[in-house]
Amino acid sequence: QPLGGKARFGGQRFGEMEVWALEAYGAAYILQELLTVKSDDVEGRTKIYESMVKGENTLEAGTPASFDVLNNEIRGLALNLQLEKKQG
Repeated sequence: QPLGGKARFGGQRFGEMEVWALEAYGAAYILQELLTVKSDDVEGRTKIYESMVKGENTLEAGTPASFDVLNNEIRGLALNLQLEKKQG
């Protein structure tokens, strides 16, 4: 879920059951958009806006702020989480 509220550039909230429903229908791209760009991925939201202004059709979502919070909590448990970017 997005951190903060609309006033602090928070995003659209989306419930767990709604996520399951979209998952069941195979709506992966919509789900990705709802959980990243329309959530609390401010950098990704800016990139999407810029691509729409330029007339491009791309979706490159970044990392939501809530994932960064989770990553910090994992580090607090003395675990090192390393992510690999998929090329392609």
